[in-house]
Formats: sequence, C-alpha cells, structure tokens
Amino acid sequence: MRILVTCFAMDAHFNGVVPLAWALRTAGHDVRVASQPALTDSITSAGLTAVPVGTNPMMREVIQHVGPAMYALHSDPDFLEHRPELLNLDFHIASNSMLNATYYMQINNESMVDGLVDYARHWKPDLVIWELFTFAGAVAARATGAAHARILSFPDTFYGVRKVFLEKLTKSPERHDDSLAEWLTLVLDRHGCEFDEEVVTGQWTIDQMPTGVRLPLGLPTVEMRYLPYNGPTPAVVPEWLWQAPDRPRVCFTLGETIRQTEFPNALNVADLFDAIEDLDIEVVALLGEKELDGVGKIPDNTRVVDRVPLAALMPSCSAIVHHGGAGTWATAAAYGVPQVAMGWMWDAIYRAQRLEELGAGLHIPSFQLTAGGLREKLVGVLSEPSFATGAANLRDAMASTPSPVETVGKLEHLTALHRDVARCKAESSGEPAPHGVVNGS
Repeated sequence: MRILVTCFAMDAHFNGVVPLAWALRTAGHDVRVASQPALTDSITSAGLTAVPVGTNPMMREVIQHVGPAMYALHSDPDFLEHRPELLNLDFHIASNSMLNATYYMQINNESMVDGLVDYARHWKPDLVIWELFTFAGAVAARATGAAHARILSFPDTFYGVRKVFLEKLTKSPERHDDSLAEWLTLVLDRHGCEFDEEVVTGQWTIDQMPTGVRLPLGLPTVEMRYLPYNGPTPAVVPEWLWQAPDRPRVCFTLGETIRQTEFPNALNVADLFDAIEDLDIEVVALLGEKELDGVGKIPDNTRVVDRVPLAALMPSCSAIVHHGGAGTWATAAAYGVPQVAMGWMWDAIYRAQRLEELGAGLHIPSFQLTAGGLREKLVGVLSEPSFATGAANLRDAMASTPSPVETVGKLEHLTALHRDVARCKAESSGEPAPHGVVNGS
C-alpha cells in the first residue's frame, strides 16, 4: 500500500507517529511523511521519507499574542478534569472558537492543506494517517478517496469536549456557530468536498493510550502500544549511564515543546534546586542554557545534561518530575517509572490526574506549584512503595496492548474496507485538481 502520514510541524506531535511509520515500512508498505518544511529534518532524521508542503505555521507568534487568554480559558478545572458536561454552552462556544482560530487554523494553514491535497492527488495514497490535530490529512484523504485514520499519542480530551459541545448545540433553542465545522466546510468546498463529522474523527482512530487512561468516546478504535521515540535530538547513551546509580535517580525535565515554542513554564529552576539539594538522591536535570539562565549554584546531587534519550535514562530512574508533556508522560509510563507530573492545561491535567488515581504517581497543578509542594510530592513518590507498584501496573497495561507491528494487519484490513468510500465530487468526476503538485516526489 501507499501510506501517507501527516503531522503539523511540531516534534512533540510527530514523535508519536514514528514507530507506526517504521512498522508499516518494514511490513513492505511505501510510507511518506508530509508536513510543513520546518519538520523536514526531523522526518529524515527518523529515517523516513519527507514531503514538505506549504509554509511553516506561525505558532510562536500566535502563542506570544493570544497564549495567556487561551491558557486562562482552558485552565478551568471542570474542563481539565474532563467533565465538560458541567460547563455551560457559552464556555464551549468560546473554547471552540478560540481553539479553531488560534490553533487548528494556524497549524493547518491554507498553503499546507492545499499542498497536501495536491500531493495526495499526485501520489494517490491508499491510506492517510493523520495526527490528531492535523485535519489537513482528512481533507486530503477525502479529496482522493483514500482511507484515513487519526493517531493519538495522548487521551483525546479534545473530541470528548467537542462531543459534549455538539450535544449541547442540539438541545439549545437558539442557533449557535460551530466554528470548527464552518472552517472545515470552507476548506473542503475549496477541494470539491463536503463536510461531515468524520473529517474530525477519522474513519477510525489509532489510540496509543492503555486501558484506564484511554477515553471511551464511542468511536471505531484500533488499540496500539505506545513505543517511546525521543525525537531527532542526539540519541546517544552517555558513558555515565553505563553504571547503575548508587542512590535513587530522579529525572527532571521541562520537555522540548517549551524550548521550541515558549509555552509558559510555571517552575523556577532555582526553586527546584532549592527543593532537592539536601535529598539523598541523584538528580539528572535535562536543562539547556536558556533554562539555566539566572540560576546560581547547582546542587552537588544534581547532574545537568542538555539532552539525553529518555528511553535510555528511564530504566535507571526511581522517579521523574516533569512538565506534563505527552511524550514524557508516556515514556515514563512505558518503563514503569513513578511520576510527579505538573500538568497545566488540556490533556496534561487529565493524564496527571489519571496517574494519581491509578497510584502510579502524583499530580501537582502548575498554577499551585511551590518548591515546598514539589519536594513533598517527590519525597512521597520515592518513599511510598505503592507508587512503584502502581507504575509497574501501568507499564504492564501498556505492554499488553498490541505493538505497532502487530497492528499493521488490522490497518491493512480497515484500509481495504474504507478506501474510495468518500471520494469527493471533483476527483470522482474526473475534473482536474484545482492546484499544481507542490514539493512532492
């Protein structure tokens, strides 16, 4: 089969699709990965074939201008605890409109969507696999008759909220706008296609979250094990990792996304060092020069490293303290490492809360973070054996899910069932595509 994988240009979201892309390629399928040019080096560094399409999204600029308002809106505890049914319709309308304007439309910018459709019409994939927010993949599939599926690297709180929003719309006596549907309707119309909710959900979903964390949204789902891939950063095991630590090792990381996008960071690194400097532990702090700016003395029990592959570091760790990012959370979970997670918005809060409910770690909300509170949580995770047991149970739940290699056969079967089912008017009628092929091969 020809399989087109697509993800907007952010490493943290791309990393979650790499193991499946490898599995499909080694099964003999022709796999290509399309994204904005900014992701090209990351794609090729992963050993995959890149198709640059369109222009880069302006996420950094958008975050600088509207980030605080978006964070404030989505820090509502009912939203973060995945209880959207408790929120009123005005909240849902505001959330839908803000996410669409400041996020979905930015990462699926017009040139990227059009370039992806052009390339798909040229290459004619059998299957398009698209990252959760990269709706351009669904548009390209619809325009060419390809089967298409979303892939999730984190719990889908986003569609969970949208599902409640749509239910509230049907019960409202007044007419309200659905800005996501309106935007996608215009995008699809440009390519001779029509909107329906399948463009948001995919024909099926590939879900990498284990039972107990996965959200039951009532959508066709293929379960797949999360395999850690730590991105295009140098995947080199340093010599100091060759030996087991002589005391509990704790990893601390703020993640790559914060470095790349200037998302807000609730933790002052100097406060972290104050919290842990007299503990009988070995801290491996994954921090760059910018994150260390203004920090005075580094504690004697702390090793500062710019980068090291988490998959190499986790097996030697007794705990990890982190920002709440999806890849960090899932990598630690896959290796059975108890976590102190600082979720601050969206699905990060849900993951951190489920972690605590499953007994695999503790949650400390970023907006309530203090050095003393962080120290208390870390000491608790290290001193109470039940957290190691809970983390091991979560690891075993992940390991019991079919691997990407074991999932390939299901995807082949589903592709055969769904291909050509929803071909668009322009393609099925033989009309020429409205744009030329862009940056394809």
